[in-house]
Amino acid sequence: MNPILNQNLFLVKEHIGMFKAANNYDIYDPETNQIIMNCRENNLGFFTKVFRFTDYKRMTPFDIEITTASGEKLISVKRGIAWLRSTVEVFDEKDRLVGTFKQKLFSIGGKFEILDKNERTAATLQGKWTGWDFKFSHENKQLAQVSKKWAGMGKEFFTSADNYVLQIEESVAPDSPLRQLILAAVMCIDMVLKE
Repeated sequence: MNPILNQNLFLVKEHIGMFKAANNYDIYDPETNQIIMNCRENNLGFFTKVFRFTDYKRMTPFDIEITTASGEKLISVKRGIAWLRSTVEVFDEKDRLVGTFKQKLFSIGGKFEILDKNERTAATLQGKWTGWDFKFSHENKQLAQVSKKWAGMGKEFFTSADNYVLQIEESVAPDSPLRQLILAAVMCIDMVLKE
């Protein structure tokens, strides 16, 4: 696993776009304000692009690749068409399955079960219905949290851009695959729960 994932604090900025079909993000190191990772959805089919501008947007498939700033692949996040709930797969840099997310139906604020590659629960991602706060936990122990960083009403009102802060607890081991799953889940919050 790439050492860039050993950091505990990340700032995720969505690309601004008034009429955009693809979801693209830059991930910054908040201490240096340097882009350290890119998150791109490069392989959108024609029909997926069309449906991204309709009420069926939340049901469309996605294939996101997270790379270092220099282009080295770190993680890919994939989902097929979602009817009632989403199941998302996460792969490492060598396209080996790291784990999956299974969306829980009828949860207030949004909820994912995060499973490792052996289908065992590694964490739960739970949102609050009152705002944009999400917590990763396992066995009543917080592992990470994501909060929305307000970028100004004008910018957010006229575009679909969002900014997030991801903070991973130091209790999550630096070489743990859970770090890959947590970072991948942040990309899914906006696309699955908040669109």
